[in-house]
Amino acid sequence: MRQHQIPGDPGLKQKPKRVGRGVGSGNGKTAGRGHKGQQARSGGKHQQPAFEGGQTPMTRRLPKRGFSNKRFGTIHSVVNLSDLNTFPDGGTVDVETMKSRKMVRKHRPVKILAKGDLSAKNLTVQAHAFSGTAREKIEAAGGTCVIVKE
Repeated sequence: MRQHQIPGDPGLKQKPKRVGRGVGSGNGKTAGRGHKGQQARSGGKHQQPAFEGGQTPMTRRLPKRGFSNKRFGTIHSVVNLSDLNTFPDGGTVDVETMKSRKMVRKHRPVKILAKGDLSAKNLTVQAHAFSGTAREKIEAAGGTCVIVKE
C-alpha cells in the first residue's frame, strides 16, 4: 500500500507549513520563531541530557575524584544454560555455532551463565568464560567446559 492509497478522510493529509516566504504568507518575517532568543536562532535546539541553557553544566562544574575500573573491564555476550538445551546430547558447542544460531549477536567474548537447567547430557561447551555455577551444572550433566583464548 502506498501513501496515496491510505483510506480515510482526505483532510488528514495536511500540507507542511511554508515558513520564511514573506509577510503575506501568515508565517513571514520571523517564520513563526518569535523574536530573538535561543529558539529563534538556527541550531538553537539542544538534545543533550546535560544541557542547562548555556550555563556551565553540573558535570563540568563538579570536581572529578576517585577511580573507576569501568574502562578496564570486559563486556561479555551472555548465553544461559537453558539456551544450550537445543544442542543434541554429546555434541560440541563452540562460539561459531552459537553465532550461527543467533545466540550471540555481537563480536564480544562469550560467557556462559547458570540461568535455567541443562537437560542436554555430555555437552562439550567452548566459551571465553564460565560462571562458577554454570561450570558445576555442566559438569554435573556429564559435560566439559573448555575455555577459548582469543
